[in-house]
Amino acid sequence: MTHIHKAILLAFAMIGIALLAVAGIVPEETAQWAPLALLAVFPSVWMGKTRNCGAKS
Repeated sequence: MTHIHKAILLAFAMIGIALLAVAGIVPEETAQWAPLALLAVFPSVWMGKTRNCGAKS
């Protein structure tokens, strides 16, 4: 999966949580912290690949 696909999936997850909060399924407080939590759980999506320490892949 490419980096762009991962970023799009992350954005759709954030939008989905927001829509669930509007519908009343997810509590408002949870929806406010969800984007930050998703970025913390999936840092490779927004930071890029850092596992290889600069080595060519």
